[in-house]
Amino acid sequence: MIVNQAKEISCRELVEVVTAYLEGTLAAAEVVRFEAHLGGCVGCDAYLDQMRQTVAALGHLPPESVSPEAERRLLGAFRGWRQTSRG
Repeated sequence: MIVNQAKEISCRELVEVVTAYLEGTLAAAEVVRFEAHLGGCVGCDAYLDQMRQTVAALGHLPPESVSPEAERRLLGAFRGWRQTSRG
């Protein structure tokens, strides 16, 4: 997936490219945007930490391990958690 380099990365975009980031396959310009977003988004920083812990526990990232429906529900829950954590 190519992330639009003209604007800041969104939380949704970050979730979509986190695997590439962790595998070191994300383009350099996208890494800059990814890490800039992390600097200002506590929720995505926590998500990245959770993904790292998951990879450490599993030993690898299984390809396409989450169904599209499960991904939609998880993203919805994550958005809801972020909204409630902001007060």
